[in-house]
Amino acid sequence: MALLIILITYFTTTQSCQTPDDFVAATSPGHIMIGGLFAIHEKVLSLGVCPRRPEIQQCVGFEISNFLQTLAMIHSIEMINNSTLLSGVKLGYEIYDTCTDVTVAMAATLRFLSKLNCSTEIMEFNCDYSYYMPKVKAVVGAGYSEITMAVSRMLNLLLMPQVSYESTAEILSDKIRFPSFLRTVPSDFYQTKAMAHLIQNSGWNWIGIIATDDDYGRLALNTFAIQTMANNVCIAFKEVLPAFLSDNTIEVRINQTLEKIIAEAQLLDVLKNVTFTDGGNSFHFDAHGDMNTGYDVVLWKEINGHMTVTKMAQYDLKNDVFIIPDQETKNEFWNLKQIQSKCSKECSPGQMKKTTRSQHICCYECVNCPENHYSNQTDMDHCLLCHNETHWAPVRSTMCFEKEVEYLNWNDSLAILLLALSLLGIVFVLAIGIIFTRNLSTPVVKSSGGLTVCYVILLCHFLNFASTAFFVGEPQDFTCKTRQTLFGVSFTLCISCILMKSLKILLAFSFDPKLQNFLKCLYKPIPIIFTCTGIQVVICTLWLIFAAPAVEENVSLPRVIILECEEGSILAFGTMLGYIAILAFICFIFAFKGRKLPENYNEAKFITFGMLIYFIAWITFIPIYATTFGKYLPAVEIIVILISNYGILCCTFFPKCYVILCKQETNTKSAFLKMIYSYSTHSADSLTMSHASLASTSIGITRTNPSSAGKPAAWQNSMELQAQSFAYICKENTPGLSKTLQRKRISSI
Repeated sequence: MALLIILITYFTTTQSCQTPDDFVAATSPGHIMIGGLFAIHEKVLSLGVCPRRPEIQQCVGFEISNFLQTLAMIHSIEMINNSTLLSGVKLGYEIYDTCTDVTVAMAATLRFLSKLNCSTEIMEFNCDYSYYMPKVKAVVGAGYSEITMAVSRMLNLLLMPQVSYESTAEILSDKIRFPSFLRTVPSDFYQTKAMAHLIQNSGWNWIGIIATDDDYGRLALNTFAIQTMANNVCIAFKEVLPAFLSDNTIEVRINQTLEKIIAEAQLLDVLKNVTFTDGGNSFHFDAHGDMNTGYDVVLWKEINGHMTVTKMAQYDLKNDVFIIPDQETKNEFWNLKQIQSKCSKECSPGQMKKTTRSQHICCYECVNCPENHYSNQTDMDHCLLCHNETHWAPVRSTMCFEKEVEYLNWNDSLAILLLALSLLGIVFVLAIGIIFTRNLSTPVVKSSGGLTVCYVILLCHFLNFASTAFFVGEPQDFTCKTRQTLFGVSFTLCISCILMKSLKILLAFSFDPKLQNFLKCLYKPIPIIFTCTGIQVVICTLWLIFAAPAVEENVSLPRVIILECEEGSILAFGTMLGYIAILAFICFIFAFKGRKLPENYNEAKFITFGMLIYFIAWITFIPIYATTFGKYLPAVEIIVILISNYGILCCTFFPKCYVILCKQETNTKSAFLKMIYSYSTHSADSLTMSHASLASTSIGITRTNPSSAGKPAAWQNSMELQAQSFAYICKENTPGLSKTLQRKRISSI
């Protein structure tokens, strides 16, 4: 008790340092001396001017809390000396007041490092301090991290153990810089980590930081700023206060690390491996010299005008969790989430944060995710992109949706309509075939080239109508290859047969002998049909071998996948259609030349109309097909096939069916001959007038006999050619008809 009174009197009435012994705060001799550094005074006396003499200034501002820490060290050493823990060994101490000043603390450290049993108390300079015996063997302190760093750098020279009870700067865990430093409090890394964790759990992202203007405050500020930024927490402001302010609310931590000391030479190693228990908890130093203690989370709360401090939880460093003792405290702890500390409202799923012009990332606007993007969490920095080939997402979506696979389905209304028209065309083909079969011996059927040619053309129309079915339904490799090939070959065969009919008509009613001879040489029906069709077969075969059509998934549309047939080669596809167009154009030219034939049997005129319909349909098809995409692209080609097929079918067979069914009186042999005779007479008169016009131009006036015997020679020649041509048309079915007609025409002439 007397010692306590003496110490209090000394510290509260401290004088300036006159002798080295005046500088010592408290001392007690022993076999092993332990140094102590405590900030018993708040600061050194400053006169407001720069020091002019290198002397230790007087300390002012007594700190009762730090004084209690000094007493705790003295009490601990006395308890060890009074116990049997160190038999025959007495611990001594030499404690200094740092006055919360680095210079004063370093002066005390110089006395710690002075040589043992040296009256002058000086520190020798050596290259190797392994055998150097200093006055003290270990140092407890200091409290402030800034002072501790300065002291530790001097103690490193002798690797003298230094145990701090309050210095928490993270840099002190660096064993390269501070190899002999240990502490009984956690590093600021864990303190700032616990604070950042607490802020994150509370849902705050807009905070301010207050730190002291010293190494401890600045380092903690930097560490905390890094950890908060990693958790997307923004710092609204940073306030740095002057260091070394008095704080009487700091709980006193009593240093218990010197309870076990074994030998002087291995003191540092022993301290690093020491373990002790308190209240059922085990404590030890880790590899960085930090104690495995945690933190208490306290809540300052004003109740009825009085400020109360309540322990809320304990922070476990190892597991990075908060340990809450009871449910009531847990409810109070989680009520912190009700406190709003955010710069902006959180963005809901389906939105993303758009940073404003502010420098803080926590100040933002919420914008909706664009199409094909999504966000499934709150406050996402950016929206996630859906896999565009298989998934899609609407605006402000929280998830991606799988794209629907579309194609021209059998149940589609347009497909049903087109298939119905194709089926109707097949019915027309069958009906025409039946009509022609039942009227096989009539002149209309015979003049159409006979039943064989008609059957071939009708079969081609049937295949063309049937090929449209391959454009409907889920595309397969087989259907993709079959539909274009089937249409191309069958339509080419159809046009080839019609081409031969046009050539035959032109041959039959041509009055120019030279043209007739040329057409007779050219007119080889079967070789020409096989050649024309064979070329198309070769084109399609090469197409299937080198660039066959195949199924392809068109993912260019945002919400659906179009399953379609990729033609493989646009060049081959265009060549196939272009070849058909060339045959159709030749057929059109031949039919156009024979458009002025007998009206009831004028097949060339209708062939001309059919070819015109084909050209109009396919010329329209090219730009539409090139600009159309989607599941209805096959429908475009189906429509064109139907138009061209119906046009040729109707123009080729419907007039003949009309004559067969509705004008049976004209579908007789006599009516047919009469019509041919009338046409031949009219053509001959026209030709005579043409010759007369030419003769009058050359010699003036040509006189003719009104009797038939006096007709010009040109007229008679034309009559003979007409008769011969008609006989050529009908010679297969009516072998005696040509002779009879020729005799009648000559006799009538």
